[in-house]
Amino acid sequence: MLSSFCKVSSACAFLFMILAANGLVAQQVLRPEPQRGEKLVPDGTGHAVLVPDDDAKPTTDTVVTGNGINYHGGPVLQGNPVPIYVIWYGNWNGTGSNTQATVNLIDTFLNSLGNTGYERINTTYGDTTGNVSGNLTLAQQVFDPGSQGTKLRNSKISAAISAQLTSGALPTDPTGVYLFLTASGIRENGFCSSFCGFHTRQTLNGADIKWAFIGNTDRCPSACEIQSTGPNSPSAGVGGADGMINVITHESEEAITDPDLNAWFDNAGQEDADKCNFKFGPTQTAPNGARFNQTFGGHNWMMQMEWENSRGGGCDQTLGGPFFTN
Repeated sequence: MLSSFCKVSSACAFLFMILAANGLVAQQVLRPEPQRGEKLVPDGTGHAVLVPDDDAKPTTDTVVTGNGINYHGGPVLQGNPVPIYVIWYGNWNGTGSNTQATVNLIDTFLNSLGNTGYERINTTYGDTTGNVSGNLTLAQQVFDPGSQGTKLRNSKISAAISAQLTSGALPTDPTGVYLFLTASGIRENGFCSSFCGFHTRQTLNGADIKWAFIGNTDRCPSACEIQSTGPNSPSAGVGGADGMINVITHESEEAITDPDLNAWFDNAGQEDADKCNFKFGPTQTAPNGARFNQTFGGHNWMMQMEWENSRGGGCDQTLGGPFFTN
C-alpha cells in the first residue's frame, strides 16, 4: 500500500501461518468495509480509513479509469526520469547482506530499472496534466551509520531524512522519492511484524517530500522474503539484497503513482503494487537454484508484479504482457 508493503494481523493468524510456511507473508490488516458514500484511503501509517467519497473527477483524457483501480484527484510523479535518493542507514560494511556488495547490487538495480517493460507499467497511470514516464534513476545516495540509534520509529526516520536535506547532503526535491534503507541490525517499530516496507509523504525542509522505508529482509526472511536465497545471494540463506529489491519495487511504484496518498488506489485502499502483493507470475530457475522472473542490467531479479491500469486491469510482469493471478 502507499504506506505498507506487507501486513499481518492477529485476526488473520491462520492465513498468516499458511503464507509463512510457503516463505512469504502477503497478508494485510483487517479493514472496515466501506458503505455507500464512503471510501477507504491509505493514511500514511500502514492502515486505511473511511472518509466521505467526494473525489475530484478526471477533467481530461489523461486519466484512464475502469480498470479495477480508481483515481482520486491527486498528482503523480511525471519526471523523466524520477530521481531516486537513497539513505543507507546503519552498518553497511558488515557481514551477510549488510555489505558493499548489497549496496552495489541495489545501485545497479535502480540504475537499470528505468524504461524497462516492467517500469513502463507505471505509464498507465496519470493525473489531469500528464502520465508517469516509466523512467527513474538513482540520483544520489548518502550513508548514515546510525544518527538516530538502532531502534527507530517514524519520527526518527523523518529526523534522519530531514538532517540530510537541511545539511545539503541531499537536495530537497519534491519531485523525487527518498528510500531509507536499513541494515539488518536496525529495528523499526512494526518492521517484520506488521510490514516489510511502507511509503508516505511529509513536509520536510519546507517541501513535500515523498519517502519510503525498506528494511533489510534478512532480519525476518520468513516474513518478508519470497525465498531465503535469491538469484543474487552471495551464499545460501543470505537473501537480503534480493528481498530488499522486491520491497523497493513495491514501494517505488506506489510512491510514483500515488505520491501524496490521494491519487491511485482501489475501493479497499490498495494501491497498484498492493493489488499484486507477493504475486510473481511465471518464474525461471537461476544457477544457484533461486527463482527469478525478470532479467535486465546484467542480473536476474525476483520482483512482484504490478497492476496495469489498462485492458480491464490485472497483474503483469511487463507492459502489455499477459495477466497472472499469482
